[in-house]
Amino acid sequence: MRRWMSISLMALVITSTAFAQDARLKRLESGVDAGAWEAVGRLDIGGKGFCTGALIAPRLVLTAAHCLYDSATQERINHNEVQFLAGWRNGRAGAYRDVRRAVIHPEYVFDGQVSSVRVRNDLALLELQRPIQNTTIKPFGTAARPRPGDSVGVVSYAHDRSEAPSLQEVCQVLAQQEGVLVTSCSVDFGSSGAPIFTFLDGQAHIVSVVSAKAEVEGERVSLGTALGSPLALLQAELVAGKGVFQDAGPVRKRVQVGAGDRNSGAKFVKP
Repeated sequence: MRRWMSISLMALVITSTAFAQDARLKRLESGVDAGAWEAVGRLDIGGKGFCTGALIAPRLVLTAAHCLYDSATQERINHNEVQFLAGWRNGRAGAYRDVRRAVIHPEYVFDGQVSSVRVRNDLALLELQRPIQNTTIKPFGTAARPRPGDSVGVVSYAHDRSEAPSLQEVCQVLAQQEGVLVTSCSVDFGSSGAPIFTFLDGQAHIVSVVSAKAEVEGERVSLGTALGSPLALLQAELVAGKGVFQDAGPVRKRVQVGAGDRNSGAKFVKP
């Protein structure tokens, strides 16, 4: 834990000017603004809390593993209680899907502590009951991890902006260590699982998933899980038939959540 904090401190000293270059959050309230980001959605968790997730295939949503745990009991949440609301904006979604099964990184441990080991394994893949084949909701591709100093962006929901996603098109990678990305991106409760993007040839590609937020010497930073081998491992787990299957349940009444229950898994922990 002490070593991890020293790494963050070093990154902030070296790249402190990066914060001044960050773009502000832009709320994506209109269809014009949100058009390119419809594959980012809100993950509603039992009507108690929420996370952010992103479609990477018509039937697969990428998010943070800790979103599937109850922070009070530290027990796994039944993913039958989780629903993906693609492009959720002002009370409506482009598509509503229940979760058929979910796999988390086999080395992820939910223990209430933030460490480089926990963050680098904080990844989950959700297989939806039915694929999303809406032509306006296009899954994102992934790309190699960025380097310190590179510009990235993030699209996320949060406790004070739960009814529409927000885009921060420019923030900075401050450090990359042991599979963890430290960035200056602005995140808050509910942003867990949000995709962090690089922009290649005008296209957004996911390079990380928001795991936690931290504060070091008064500067707010976000901690992200790098993709690469962890994502490949989860995809292999699905191909192998792992993950708990759930029968399609009855149609549920959709519950709109605001700030969320602070006992749900859809929260951050400050180191």
